Amino acid sequence: MILLSFDIEEFDMPLEYEGTIPFEEQLQVSRNGLQNILAILKKHNAKATFFSTVVFAENNKDLIEQLLSDGHELASHTWYHSEFSIEDLKKSRERLQEVFGTDIIGLRMPRMMEVKAAEVEKAGYTYNSSVNPTWLPGRYNNLKVSRRYFPQGNVLQIPASVSPWRIPLFWLSFHNFPVSVYRYLAKRAIKKDGYLNIYFHPWEFMDITKKAYALPSYTSVNTGDKMVQRFDEFVQWLKQNQYRFGTFKDFLETIKK
Repeated sequence: MILLSFDIEEFDMPLEYEGTIPFEEQLQVSRNGLQNILAILKKHNAKATFFSTVVFAENNKDLIEQLLSDGHELASHTWYHSEFSIEDLKKSRERLQEVFGTDIIGLRMPRMMEVKAAEVEKAGYTYNSSVNPTWLPGRYNNLKVSRRYFPQGNVLQIPASVSPWRIPLFWLSFHNFPVSVYRYLAKRAIKKDGYLNIYFHPWEFMDITKKAYALPSYTSVNTGDKMVQRFDEFVQWLKQNQYRFGTFKDFLETIKK
């Protein structure tokens, strides 16, 4: 199964690099990017999971309702993207459920931040997809974490996919690897694990090369229209290989059997 997921959030990444972007623009960039994503998924009838901050969701209720209507899953990306307190785990899940009337059972922490499994369980989640089982200089070293899903208490941990050699397959790889290399590694991961769990962000589907954002080139390469085309062709390639798309909720049902 192909688990496509998107972290829908305020586009605050420029602030990490001492760039400037007003809050309203953070929301607008992500809103426009999300519209591009939903159009591609609808074109290919591919289902996905959207991990949303409460801030983004409450400012874009129409798009959240649209993605739910299209058959996608809504999950929590906590309350804010730039700030976090442990209370946000439960508060964000309950708020998203209250506003959108759907069960919120999944969590992804902003920037794959580490969080205690006991706290995730206490907040009422069934699964957590907040770990990239690879080494990323300056971010994390998770080479000892299982590549495949595993239980931790009553929470199922579903790490992001990496190749059998632990080469990451996350959004930066998708932008920076040659298309043929990325597809080869993805195919090897699917063959090894039986599924592929990869994640992206709406702002990748927008032009984020603006000088004021001050982003390093490796984060902004192949974004905007190039990303729209690259992702569209990738989803088409997955379909041609007869892989099945599903939400995380769908995935949980298949592994229960």
